[in-house]
Amino acid sequence: MFPSRFDYVAATSVDEAIAAKGDGGDETRILAGGQSLLPMMKIRLANPSKLVDINGIPGLDVLERVNGHLRVGALVRHADMVASDLTFGAVESAAPWISDPLVRNRGTVCGSVSHCDPEGDWNSVLLATGADVVARGPSGERVIPIGDFVVDLFTNALNEDEMVTEIRIPVPSGRSGGAYLKLERKVGDYATVAVAAHLELGGGGVITKAGLALTSVAPHNLKVTDAEAALVGEMPSEALFAEAGELAAAASSPRDDVRGTAEWKRQVVRTFARRALATAAASAG
Repeated sequence: MFPSRFDYVAATSVDEAIAAKGDGGDETRILAGGQSLLPMMKIRLANPSKLVDINGIPGLDVLERVNGHLRVGALVRHADMVASDLTFGAVESAAPWISDPLVRNRGTVCGSVSHCDPEGDWNSVLLATGADVVARGPSGERVIPIGDFVVDLFTNALNEDEMVTEIRIPVPSGRSGGAYLKLERKVGDYATVAVAAHLELGGGGVITKAGLALTSVAPHNLKVTDAEAALVGEMPSEALFAEAGELAAAASSPRDDVRGTAEWKRQVVRTFARRALATAAASAG
């Protein structure tokens, strides 16, 4: 099929893009990589009245460490994350799992995050690492914690006249590790189940910070706060990680489908959470 008719604006600045988006309201979409948006338009699951292309805006492809954060600009591609030596932990682990090479070469990290697909990988990584989303609108810039940015299925916290300009991922200053484990039916597929884990260790090896998030087993990417609370203040151990896996499985709400039963997916959550946390602890150690 062909998409419905739409207006096209090639923005040359962030202010121009924001103005164009605000003029069109909720029926306007930002075009960066387009790897999710354009296929949806072709089958008319998405019918925007206007596309605002931001690929010509300078400075949005920034990927750098500054002020204790990894800054990921709105035009940073998945492939840039794979190739970068600035990534770490769960971020580094997840990057090669994003779809296939064709999508990684064109798709953007910020676009994927904004899409809020519960089967998408990046939002789980950001939830585990405690990242922030930076949005710009007519009133200026605001920094939104990723837990507040992900509202629901394909729903984010942006206002109609705002766009995402970058993501800020905290860079741990001490001993830390992370992992992203993903089960997929074939290379490049969406996750059947995936788990992101992040651990930071303090003096004596005690866990001082923990992040655990799930992909594809809830209406949106899910931060497992009960498991995180159970981990902090404890020494890493197989029993502790098994307990966290049980809490993660209990928090999940998978469905029976062609990929497997809900109970089987919960078992994968248990196993992946335990393994991801063990990998994170080993890296931190």
